[in-house]
Amino acid sequence: MNIHTGSPTTATALRTGPFAEAFRAAVTARGLSLDSLQRHLAERGVRVGVATLSCWQNGRRRPERPASLRAVSALEDILGLPAGSLLVLLGPPRPRGHGVGLPAGSREYRHILPTWAALTDMLASLGTVADTKLHIAAQHEQVWIDDQGCSPRRETFQILRAHQDDVDRYVAIVDADPGADIARIGVEALENCRLGRVRRDPEAGLLVAELLFDLTLRPHQTHLIRYAVTDHAAVECRDFHRGFRFPAGQYALQVRFAPARLPVACFAYRGAVEEELAMTGHHAVHINVDPVPPGIVGIRWEWE
Repeated sequence: MNIHTGSPTTATALRTGPFAEAFRAAVTARGLSLDSLQRHLAERGVRVGVATLSCWQNGRRRPERPASLRAVSALEDILGLPAGSLLVLLGPPRPRGHGVGLPAGSREYRHILPTWAALTDMLASLGTVADTKLHIAAQHEQVWIDDQGCSPRRETFQILRAHQDDVDRYVAIVDADPGADIARIGVEALENCRLGRVRRDPEAGLLVAELLFDLTLRPHQTHLIRYAVTDHAAVECRDFHRGFRFPAGQYALQVRFAPARLPVACFAYRGAVEEELAMTGHHAVHINVDPVPPGIVGIRWEWE
């Protein structure tokens, strides 16, 4: 399929949102009427009324139900847009009851983290579910591996976009390497945030930490934060990954190795899909995913 991002206005709207603006710009760039869009959808077995399309385009309503989200996926194809580029702008839905209307393909914690039960209890102690009000527009991470094969530090830079009112914090979740003492792992707030409450579960090897903003975000407003995870547990590391419950924007991960301790092979993986990575002359490998589907994204390496 040929991919079109259309005019600069369309490309910008796809990067920044909101959904209604990006959808409207893409329709305009392709020169299609809403009647034409409805016919194209019907040819794909998707039934959506012209009035509904108009409401989506003008921001009076947004797609939330599973059938509507399938229609958005079909619209991406009809409009020649990259897969997921409109869906990712929707973020998690407005809550209307337990488990109702999650974005297409969304995962529960139990699908991406074996210790999900402990995590649920930790988040409950903070009075939050961590990610229901914020959408990750972009996330870049750098992980350092020292000459002992351990990961003493990693830094995370995030562009977060609010999709509900009264957003004033982000909850970072740290899943320690097997055998690591979670008491020796901490979080540092580096830019545009400060450290709030921290919870640890030694048995599960989990840490959750509030990163507090100095402002309250409105829907569609973005905020940039940078934080670090320091790890003095001195446990050999063979993998780093992120679990995404909801569709996200760009995710870039770089792992940099000490010259005295280089792996024999490195592999990027997304779910069950794996590919070998070539190391640079600076002893680093990376993966870039854009957009990010729900699931696991990471890099693993072999020492021997």
